[in-house]
Amino acid sequence: MADANSMQGKKAIVTGGGTGLGAATAIGLAKRGVSVCVNYNSSADAAEQVVAECKKLGVDAFAMKANVAEDADCRALAETAAKQLGGIDVLVNNAGITKFASHADLDALDAEDFMRLYKVNVVGTYQMTRAARPHLDKAGGKASVVIVSSIAGVTGIGSSIAYASTKGALNTMTLSLARALAPGIRVNAVCPGYIASGWFTKYQGSSVEDQTAERVIQSTPLKVASQPEDIAETILFFAGPESRHVTGEFIIVDAGMHLGYAPTKAR
Repeated sequence: MADANSMQGKKAIVTGGGTGLGAATAIGLAKRGVSVCVNYNSSADAAEQVVAECKKLGVDAFAMKANVAEDADCRALAETAAKQLGGIDVLVNNAGITKFASHADLDALDAEDFMRLYKVNVVGTYQMTRAARPHLDKAGGKASVVIVSSIAGVTGIGSSIAYASTKGALNTMTLSLARALAPGIRVNAVCPGYIASGWFTKYQGSSVEDQTAERVIQSTPLKVASQPEDIAETILFFAGPESRHVTGEFIIVDAGMHLGYAPTKAR
């Protein structure tokens, strides 16, 4: 079993690393001795705060703006991170967006909504992985890509049908990339349920966030509303040597929320 210093000296990129789960992941990596590139698109101040926290832990860290929906940005991000950190061992594809819309209202979404979500959530993940691949290939057969999916991609729930479908696509992409990048690069995904990360506040307001958290606590088997740090622990597992024999897998981390929905044999 790997010890607490098993990732010492590694280098990582965390997309969408300025807030929520991405921030918790970046800081969690830093606690394990990993130098981190904290990517952001609009949360510059928050990303710099995460960088400051990482540096306090004794690792190299820097923030870089890049829109993962743009291939040129992905390539620039990977090249800059590899140059500034001295390589890339871990890529956490966390950046994502949504649009809230009732699943029953098929007129609430149009083609542009789908394309906007797919371009960031799915195409962005693919482009970022492709851009980082040459550097991950140099990691001595110990590189890891972690994709942040969602319980929405397994059960068809979530903020909208468009969002759920992007996460379902990420789950199948995980399988495809795991085959394509083996044996030197492992690819796995984490499927969180509700996270008390400000996601609902950002899109719908703090009162909705509070109501959602309470509803989750009452309805999930484990009776908790997960914090970003709770989910980050599973990302760190996939990023590190503890999962060195695992690829093409995704883990549901939702306090048991999925147990109240359709059987999940397909996963």
